[in-house]
Amino acid sequence: MGVDLSTLGGLSDTAALFGRGLVITLELLVVSTVLAMVLAVPLAVARLSANPFFRWPAFAYSAFFRGTPLLVQIFLFYYGLSQFPWIRQSIAWPFLRDAFPCAQVVLTLNMVAYVAEVVRGGIMAVPSGEKEAALSVGMGPFLMYRRIILPRAFRLMLPALSNEVAIQLKSTSLACTITLLDVTGVGRRLAAASYSTEPLIVAGVIYMILAFLIGRVFKLAEARLSFQRRA
Repeated sequence: MGVDLSTLGGLSDTAALFGRGLVITLELLVVSTVLAMVLAVPLAVARLSANPFFRWPAFAYSAFFRGTPLLVQIFLFYYGLSQFPWIRQSIAWPFLRDAFPCAQVVLTLNMVAYVAEVVRGGIMAVPSGEKEAALSVGMGPFLMYRRIILPRAFRLMLPALSNEVAIQLKSTSLACTITLLDVTGVGRRLAAASYSTEPLIVAGVIYMILAFLIGRVFKLAEARLSFQRRA
């Protein structure tokens, strides 16, 4: 994903580079966030399980990804796992040998651990009376989670989820450390070529705008859910 910066003709070329970097940043953010939201639910349920067979592996997963820096995780997956022949011969190798899918995998796995804690807190915040009412009408555990607990927990955890998505946006910037030209990667390359901090300022402004839009989307979602509940 290298770019010959000597061929840049001016502002339009710089804007095009940032545009391509923005696409990569958004792909990393959207895909990792959607996958993390889906995978975090079973992890959160496992963390709440009374069965140690489910609870302890979920705890170990969460402890590793929340207890180690994301940058270290990216380096471990991208540079470290390639040292093992059995990894290179596994079905996981196509996702780990190239920078983009590897960054996508690590960002997703990291975010799952954090979102699972948010989901776990949301589930625990659901009033026990609602759970008891669901059980009293004959709902099984799966149906109770799907129709009562998770929808209620989702409303409670929206503010925390908004923060996690904003943090994930900034975390995508670490993908540039494994040669990806996302927004930060483009800013770094242009700053190094021009000996100016202006490209990095532009990158920072892009992240600020994206973070603002994320906050607005979640605010609208909160308002809509609150209106539906009052109605």
